[in-house]
Amino acid sequence: MARSLQTYRKVLALTGPVLPVISFLGRLPTAMCQLGSVLLVAEISGSLATAGLAGGALAAGQTVAGPLLGRAADRYGQRTVVLAAALANAAAVTALVLAALSHLATGWLALLGALAGASVPQVGPLARSRTVALAHRAGADERTVAGALSFEGTLDEISFVLGPAFVGLAASLAHPAAALLTAAALLAVCGTAFALHPTARQVTAAQRTGAARTRLPGAVYALRATMVLQGAMFGASQAGITALTEQLGRPSQTGLVYAAMGVMSAAAGLAMVAVPERLALPVRWRTATAALVVLCVPLLFVHTLVGLYAAVIVLGVAYAPHLITVFGLTERLVPADRLAESMAFLTSGIVGGQALALALSGRLAQDHGAVAAFAVMVVAGALCAVCSWSVRGLGGRRAKAATADAVTGVAAAPRTPVDS
Repeated sequence: MARSLQTYRKVLALTGPVLPVISFLGRLPTAMCQLGSVLLVAEISGSLATAGLAGGALAAGQTVAGPLLGRAADRYGQRTVVLAAALANAAAVTALVLAALSHLATGWLALLGALAGASVPQVGPLARSRTVALAHRAGADERTVAGALSFEGTLDEISFVLGPAFVGLAASLAHPAAALLTAAALLAVCGTAFALHPTARQVTAAQRTGAARTRLPGAVYALRATMVLQGAMFGASQAGITALTEQLGRPSQTGLVYAAMGVMSAAAGLAMVAVPERLALPVRWRTATAALVVLCVPLLFVHTLVGLYAAVIVLGVAYAPHLITVFGLTERLVPADRLAESMAFLTSGIVGGQALALALSGRLAQDHGAVAAFAVMVVAGALCAVCSWSVRGLGGRRAKAATADAVTGVAAAPRTPVDS
């Protein structure tokens, strides 16, 4: 425990106390806007189909544009890209609220939803790549880099627990529009603060590493596919939990059940820094995917609220370790000049997989019950395990000289993968 706390103190010494706060508040709207847009459009229009279209367009916009924003940050630096995206996203979310309140046609709502998704400033992925770049710039050891990834992963988990919870609270006490307007304000203020924080200028040179884009190892694409499947597990679990709590006559428990899973996941993420260094990242990945499969199977046999809480809390233990390990492997494998893009790809993959699985498993749950949605979870988890056990070239020997060059503005050589 003492060693873990020391590692996190080193991470905070790299970032300073302000950056984690503004990066957390800057990524919170991402977790709020998806659910908030659905609730807002559903309440105003009275049509779940219209609400689903607006929410789906938002998810599609983020999935497609997220990696492009990450690529732009790699090429031009985070400051300019995040500042422009944060202000554009705040304007797009506000426009979506006004359009819904004005009862505009479905096509306009879908278009504004897509713009709101496409302009998400990717604070989470860029905070992760920024913190990693700061660690390498300072010559930090691998445990500190792993601690940075665990810390950022935990902030993501907490944001995706608190974001929907805040939206639900605002919708019940006031109106979904209040939640979305709050998200727009957070985007404008905290997104701007994240863009202008001094650390953005410190890592800009590390992101500008030459005109030619370095090729990625093939294993990186398997990691991206795994994150899409992880997103599918999130979407299917959301549909299954919703269906089961409604079946049990306790729909008000849906958010609490999902939050319980998120809290346990966040706790497991923080504990990842205590994993012995001798346990290599490829081994951790395969262990985490095996745990995903084993721990989601009990959901197929749950028929009570207590059993549901127990099953999702145990399952949460596997979520964050899997996410953090995939981010860690990606950080090892990709060259420095494509780190922000690659981190954004992973996050966008989660969003896309979640949206697709939610649509599919929601329909299955409606026709066949919660067990059908949970079956989608099991299949997605099994495919994650297949990916992790079939891919080679996952290890990585970091080129210290290349990393040093990267943070001083010289083109970095690709890291050399070794079979594992």
